[in-house]
Amino acid sequence: MAFISSFRRVLGGSSAALQSQFVSIRHNSTLTSPKLFISGLSRLTTDEKLQEAFSPFGQIVDAKVVIDRASGRSKGFGFITYTSIEEAEQARQGMNAKFLDGWVIFVDPAKPREPRPPPQAQPNPSETGFRTNKTIGWCG
Repeated sequence: MAFISSFRRVLGGSSAALQSQFVSIRHNSTLTSPKLFISGLSRLTTDEKLQEAFSPFGQIVDAKVVIDRASGRSKGFGFITYTSIEEAEQARQGMNAKFLDGWVIFVDPAKPREPRPPPQAQPNPSETGFRTNKTIGWCG
């Protein structure tokens, strides 16, 4: 029993220290735009709930929870856009590592979307109507 209680004490103390270090590491980057990336959202969180939770920190231009096209459910992250960088910084400090709909959310600066490479053109089938599949060989 003594071993278990000391084990819990060690885990309990170190997890709080690790959590505070983790939160401080996430806070070190500075905002360059008023758009925030919110991760760790519940599948039940909607655009309206997200906007309601972040509205005390300033005027919100846009609040969007990203939805999966196939299932129609939340992907677990979203974006908030404020009118100024100062409001976004206040929201980031006020809501980072807080609970929303029973889940701990993390608020980080949004990164610009990386351009996707253009889709590769499909090779035309040969005159016989068959095409070559590089992994299997001939298929028809």
